[in-house]
Amino acid sequence: MSTTHFGFKSVDEAEKARHVRGVFDSVAPKYDLMNDLMSAGLHRAWKAYTVLVANLKEGDKALDIAGGTGDLAMAFSKKVGKSGQVVHTDINEAMLSTGRNRLLDAGIVLPTLVCDAEKLPFPDNYFNVVSVAFGLRNMTHKDVALAEMQRVLKPGGKLLVLEFSKVAPPLEKVYDWYSFKVLPRLGKLIAGDDASYRYLAESIRMHPGQQELKTLMHKVGFGHVDYHNLTGGIAALHVGIKC
Repeated sequence: MSTTHFGFKSVDEAEKARHVRGVFDSVAPKYDLMNDLMSAGLHRAWKAYTVLVANLKEGDKALDIAGGTGDLAMAFSKKVGKSGQVVHTDINEAMLSTGRNRLLDAGIVLPTLVCDAEKLPFPDNYFNVVSVAFGLRNMTHKDVALAEMQRVLKPGGKLLVLEFSKVAPPLEKVYDWYSFKVLPRLGKLIAGDDASYRYLAESIRMHPGQQELKTLMHKVGFGHVDYHNLTGGIAALHVGIKC
């Protein structure tokens, strides 16, 4: 059986999704609070920039993959209006449930679906925009998932991949110290779970860097791909256009 990485560990490919599910089952109740604390609120600015780049119009269709607690889905729904459609998905039921409840509390009712990004249950050439924020690095076969995202986009449609990435060299030492010393302790204090946040730090280091991901997106069929470094490369927004 083939193996893949789960953080710095090697696991059977068939088992990775179960391990990732365990992480997000654990962190779902405190996910938004931890995002605010561990990024000092910067994730909100990164997502706002993603919404700006999406440039959704009234009546457009958008798919939010690994949508979690619904930040992007909520913002997208305000852009497409009643004549448009936003589908909120995640492979993790606990995260999706948290997000759905949050959306409902805000008076927003969206199609909400548990689904695997590697096997999207949507027709070809359907969405104007597909987004995945902080979810791609947890997927077992990133190339398969990206190819699926390309498939469901309309020609001229846009894929937005917001993900932690490779930081600028001057930031590396302090970023490593924060990631491996501070972040797990914060996770233990707030979420009662240091292991999941240690996995988070490890998974970032195992994820393709900016240029590697750009190359991978080209390989699965995106004609034009660009990326925007955010906060010194702590995060990056990759934008792929389907020909």
